[in-house]
This record gives sequence, structure tokens and C-alpha cells, in this order.
Amino acid sequence: MRSRGAGKIAYLGMFVTLAFIFSYVEAILPFSIGVPGIKLGLANIVIVTALYAFGIKEAFAISAVRIILVALTFSNTFTMIYSLAGGILSWALMSLFKLSNKFSIIGVSVIGGVFHNIGQLTVAAILMETAGLIYYLPILMIGGTITGIIIGILGKYILKIFNTQNI
Repeated sequence: MRSRGAGKIAYLGMFVTLAFIFSYVEAILPFSIGVPGIKLGLANIVIVTALYAFGIKEAFAISAVRIILVALTFSNTFTMIYSLAGGILSWALMSLFKLSNKFSIIGVSVIGGVFHNIGQLTVAAILMETAGLIYYLPILMIGGTITGIIIGILGKYILKIFNTQNI
């Protein structure tokens, strides 16, 4: 799905919109397992799909624009800092693992889920000036792995649809 020109811009805009909508849906869903920081990561379906459908730069742009728009619309500066840290680290490692050609989209998505949590936890520990938050790491890694598998499966399915539709 390597669209060019105006068509590509339209698709990228659609992907930003979908990621924004998924972030909104996740913000209003009452999902909590009692551990701060564990979320479904619905917007990551769009980011992982964009990584494979368009490329590394485009996935970064979609992720960054989505994070900034969500922060300006639904949250605050601190939330944006946490989200940018997690999003950038997640994107960087997903890109590296994708480029290695040794991991499926599901494996790349798991890397993204785990490292998104690590990025956010690192920033939280720095801002709160406590290393005690490291105790959340095992739970966050399990959560990132589970949601990463789900997001990866959905991304794989969406890419199949794109490829059969010649979008």
C-alpha cells in the first residue's frame, strides 16, 4: 500500500483520524485492572498498520500528531510527555525490529507495547524522582505483551484487507 501524492496524504490523514478516535474511545472506556499505566493501546493498531503499510517515517508522523492532538484535546502537558516518551521509544524499537526482518507484525507489536510502557515508566520515575516505580515494570511488561499480541493480530488482519483491496 505505497500510495503516492494526494492519495497518500489522504490515507495518512485518515490514519491520524482513526488513531485519534481510538484514543478517545479508550479514554471513555472504563478499563482498569488496578495497575496505573496499563491500557489497551487501541491507537497502536493504527501505528503498527501504518508502519507496515506506509513506512517508518509515516508511522512516526501519525504517532506524533496523534499524541499531540490527544494531549491538546483530552489531557495535559504531563500526559503528553509520558505519551511522547512511550510513543517515541515504542516507534523506534518497532522500526528496528521490523527492519531486521526477523519478527512478524505480532512480534513487532509486542516490542512496541512493552517499550511504550518502559518509556512511560522511565519518564514517570524521572519526573517523580523515585526509582520505586520499577516495581510496576513486570506487570507493565506482561500488559504490554498481551496487548501487543492482540494489536499485532488485528494489524495483520487489517493489512490482509488492504492488500486484497489493492488500497
